[in-house]
Amino acid sequence: MLCLFKAVDFFNQVNILYGTLMEFCTPTTCPTMSAGPKFEYRWADGVQIKKPIEVSAPKYVEYLMDWIEVQLDDESIFPQKLGTPFPQNFREVVKTIFKRLFRVYAHIYHSHFQKIVSLKEEAHLNTCFKHFTLFTWEFKLIDKAELAPLIDLIESIVSVC
Repeated sequence: MLCLFKAVDFFNQVNILYGTLMEFCTPTTCPTMSAGPKFEYRWADGVQIKKPIEVSAPKYVEYLMDWIEVQLDDESIFPQKLGTPFPQNFREVVKTIFKRLFRVYAHIYHSHFQKIVSLKEEAHLNTCFKHFTLFTWEFKLIDKAELAPLIDLIESIVSVC
């Protein structure tokens, strides 16, 4: 149950943080979903879009938020009734949710951090990301290779705690 509550919590936090940037993160300013020049993310949901496609950052985030909502609302993945077992693929679904939420953080830090600073939101962003990082690190929810775009920041967070 903890993963359900935390997934919802982190989903909401990322949604709110990204929402403050929507007028600045547009298909024109961010034609691809990326976290710096070495990391580009393509979208596939495995159902409607099976082969990963290149999309703008705002379209990626839109697809992601819609996809996460569907996962969180699916009682066969996140059972609501006490005693109902979680599916065998539960950990993999949760890891995919957290991996994709991390990509939004990576995009924000790499592409919009100066805007975050000008909006005086950096303390909130850093606090949310630290909480996210410590949770995902503790439960090994994101493979280390995925963390590469923000590994220096992550290592500084983890080494301090």
